This record gives sequence, structure tokens and C-alpha cells, in this order.
Amino acid sequence: MNSCLVIAGEKSGEEHALTFFPELKKLCPDVAFYGVGGDDLRLHGMDLIYHLKDFSSMGFSEVIGKIPFYLKALKNLENEVIKRGTKTAILVDFQDFNMRLAEKLKKRGVKVLYYVAPQAWVWKPHRASALARNVHTLFTILPFEKEWFGSRGVKQIRSIPHPLMLTYKDQLHHIPEKLFNSWGEKLKILLLPGSRKFEVYGLLPEFINTINILKKTMNIEVHLVKVKHINQDFYELYKKDIDVWYDSEELSEAMLTSHFALAASGTVTLSTGLFELPTLVCYRASLLNEFIFNNFIQYQGPISLTNIIHHGSIFPEFVQSNVDPASLASVIKTWTSNQKIYNELKVKLRETKNLLSGENFSVPQYMSQVIHE
Repeated sequence: MNSCLVIAGEKSGEEHALTFFPELKKLCPDVAFYGVGGDDLRLHGMDLIYHLKDFSSMGFSEVIGKIPFYLKALKNLENEVIKRGTKTAILVDFQDFNMRLAEKLKKRGVKVLYYVAPQAWVWKPHRASALARNVHTLFTILPFEKEWFGSRGVKQIRSIPHPLMLTYKDQLHHIPEKLFNSWGEKLKILLLPGSRKFEVYGLLPEFINTINILKKTMNIEVHLVKVKHINQDFYELYKKDIDVWYDSEELSEAMLTSHFALAASGTVTLSTGLFELPTLVCYRASLLNEFIFNNFIQYQGPISLTNIIHHGSIFPEFVQSNVDPASLASVIKTWTSNQKIYNELKVKLRETKNLLSGENFSVPQYMSQVIHE
């Protein structure tokens, strides 16, 4: 039986994969899909060699601690490719691991479809040349990426709509217009503290402290999206502070019903941009990660995707020691008291989905053709 390796090493990668995998599976009934993913990919028929909850990590220090695991996983997956006679692989995001795996697969004659280009324009621009050597097709999802990678030697590039445009294609046509003061006497604030342990543990307490400051002068209803692979006992510590709970599958409902959001930096900040939800973006990593970022990475631009595609500061960003509850609360107070600032923000957010269009073609059909070549 023909086989295809799929690597979705973290939750956001699995969400990207789910935009094409169910249809791809239907187009390839003769193909056995296996690799790294989560429960959702397994439900759609993928054989998991590794579960993403054991596989993903973030930040330099956390990655360093898992290097022995990753090296063993690279070898195991390479052996699995040899054993199964695999000729095609779909590598989804997860760049540090997948870039190394792509090089190994290329040497084995495997065609690599790299789904969502790594953000090499932020750091490690030399990765463009590695992609040119090792990848059959590179899929880009941000408007400027096709030209950027193409000018650096990557020949086979397909520009696609951002996966979130597919995930939310139905909801994005029905976003309610939230005018200034549409919250009336009750302000609904959505907390999105992340999907990784260090994010949730580091940011949720700061978000709660921000809410407590706001509650001194405002009537706040607190909404929170939790993820399954985080210890639920940690969320329970804040049970009395949260009014409405959502599971990660209910993110779109949470965004539609809220007025503002406090969010960990990541793909979710593009989701809030698409849903026209004013958001404060926060990122806090270890001191080692901060040292490496400040001293070895030249990128000086914004960190949230909504800001990146708008080429400006649509969402205020708070990094490391600047994640301060008083500062966060101050922005919310400004947004709720200054109609001009609020309206200007909403007008800019309405343009977000227009900035994420790509080529008009079927990703599952394209992948199926490559697999069957």
C-alpha cells in the first residue's frame, strides 16, 4: 500500500493540517497516512507514531532539553519511511524539526511538501536555501512570502489562503458589527493564554490580575478558552474568576461573543484579527530565550501575525517584563472610553481577511497528484 508521512508537531500545526487532510484522505483511499499529530488527525484516519502532546515544545531552553528526544524521533521516523517505502511527506510548520527531517527525506528520495513556510524572514534567512535544496513544493500563507522565498532560490511555490481563512470560511461572512459602546453595561473580555504549558502558566495569572484592576471601575464578564492537554487543575485555580468557559473547539463562538481579548502571541492573534476582535498580544519566555532573542536575532518587527500582515501596530504588543497588568488594563480603558481610537481600530481590522488571499486551487487535489506521481 502507498504511504505518506505527515508531521504536525504542535496543535496549531494540526489545525493547519485539518484544513486539507480530511479531503486528502478521501482523494487517496489507497494511501496509508502516518506520522506526528493529535487526536483530531487520528480521528480522521492517521496512524500516530508520536502524539503532538509529547512532541511539541517552544522556546530555546525547552527545545534544548528535548534535543535527545528529537534526535531519536528523527531516526525513528526515517526508519519508518524506509520500512514503509514512503515516497511523499507533508511537513506542517514546526520548522526546527521539520527542516532537519526534510534534509534526511530528500536524501532518501522522498518528495517533501512543506505546508506553511517557516518564518525565515524573521530569523535564519539561510533556511530559504535549505528549502530550495530539499523541498518539492513550498506552500506560503502570508502575502509577501512567495516573492521573498522565490527570490532566494525556492522554485516550486504555491501561495494559498491562510488556513484560518478555510477554518472559519463560514463564520467570517457573518461577523456582527460591534459599534463603540456595544457592550453597554457589561464588558465581555476573552482570555486566550495560549496552548503551551509555559504560556498558560505564565500569562493566565497576569490576565486575571488585569481583570481585577478593571473590575474596580467596570462590570466585566470574563470568558476563557482552555485547551485539553494543559493540566485542568491549573485552570481550576481560577474557577471563581471565570464566568464563561470554552473548549478550544469553541474558539470562534468565544470570539464572536466577546468585545476584547487578552491573548498569547501565536496563530490565535490572527484569528482575533480576522474576527475583528480588538486584542492585546502578550509573550513571555524564559530569561535564556530572551537573551538569545535579543542578542542573536536581527528581526525588529512586530510579533503578532495581524500586525505583520498590516505592516503596523494594530494590536498593542507586550513582551517579557512589559507584560504588566496595569499597562494592559490601561489599554482596555482607552479602547472603551475613546470612540475615535476604537473606531479606527475596527476599520483596520475589517481589512485583515482581504490581506490573506492566495492562488485559486485545491490544496488536497494538488497533494494527491504529487502523492500519486
